[in-house]
Amino acid sequence: MREVSDLNKLAFDKQNGLLPVIAQDNMSGQVLMLAYANRVALEKTVLTGKLHLWSRSRDELWRKGDTSGNVLFLEALHTDCDGDTILARVSAKGPTCHTGERSCFGSETDLPFGTLARLDNTLARRSSAGSNRSYTVQLLNDSNLRLKKLGEETAELVAALATGHQERAVEEAADLVYHLLVALRADGSGLAALLNELGSRFKAKSRAESSSD
Repeated sequence: MREVSDLNKLAFDKQNGLLPVIAQDNMSGQVLMLAYANRVALEKTVLTGKLHLWSRSRDELWRKGDTSGNVLFLEALHTDCDGDTILARVSAKGPTCHTGERSCFGSETDLPFGTLARLDNTLARRSSAGSNRSYTVQLLNDSNLRLKKLGEETAELVAALATGHQERAVEEAADLVYHLLVALRADGSGLAALLNELGSRFKAKSRAESSSD
């Protein structure tokens, strides 16, 4: 992807100094919103690490989340081939849409990784809640129980695969993924760290294959 390294290379002159900005969830890939930004808004975004935009109706600079508190934290800025559209990869800590939905375009469960992202967000909320007596909180607070269940779910998946029971294998895999994400969350990481590691390995493998051609 074309990462923005120099704002001077962007085509601000095409639309009266404004560029459309697509905000995309960095983890799930879900499109959260479409808005506009001028140079000042993008400079503030890069400087603060929080998405700033330009309101065409109010004709003023604004930071996403100023009113609601649902700030969008910048992970990366990319531009298209013409330099006249921005893709902002962000981390959302709450709903983005004024309706209370996470996205202005609908549910993230429609996306391939949307369910995983929603599960990880739920685990993050349960982790910070502390006093909740849910099964998830019990696992987060009890390392022995957490590791015991992780081992059990792994063994059950292996058994299902060994017997060729496809439906049961999928069910056991889902249980294992849940317990794995709980364990990672308790360890201080989570789905984002896991995906970043997989992405790094994929890039390293791609570079190695390219150099051998």
